[in-house]
Amino acid sequence: MANLSLTLGRDFSRYYQRVAEQIHQLVDPLSTDQLWCRPYPYGNSIGHLLLHLTGNLSHYIGAEIAHTGYVRDRSLEFGDSSHPAKELVLKNFDAAIAMVVATLEKQSEADWDTAYSSKGMEDTGDRFTAFLRCAAHLSHHAGQIIYLCKEIARQPEAS
Repeated sequence: MANLSLTLGRDFSRYYQRVAEQIHQLVDPLSTDQLWCRPYPYGNSIGHLLLHLTGNLSHYIGAEIAHTGYVRDRSLEFGDSSHPAKELVLKNFDAAIAMVVATLEKQSEADWDTAYSSKGMEDTGDRFTAFLRCAAHLSHHAGQIIYLCKEIARQPEAS
């Protein structure tokens, strides 16, 4: 590869954007009420998962790598009872994805190996691994969103 740094940035960016597009395809047909529905008493709603993904990316990449100044409130990601409108939740999620992509575009060859450690990712080691773990985390929760969408679709519509 002629320029590994450009390849990594491009391919990570494509991956983050592709998963975000998949999440949009899943969530677009849902109402705001369905976004906050918890099909199981022990699980999360899609809305809370989106708040969590937004917080995760905004913290681990935004605050820690891009130095955005973001301050995370992880408990609110799962406990927000205000249930913001679907459009606002998606707008904030999209802004987090755009910030990740912009940060990826700025990585130089030396940046990938820059030391990285943050609460919850103390053993990460370098920025490459931080981006990789955040991509895996995004994918994990996208899988949960797929499952929750299928479960919500099985439920009879409220009259």
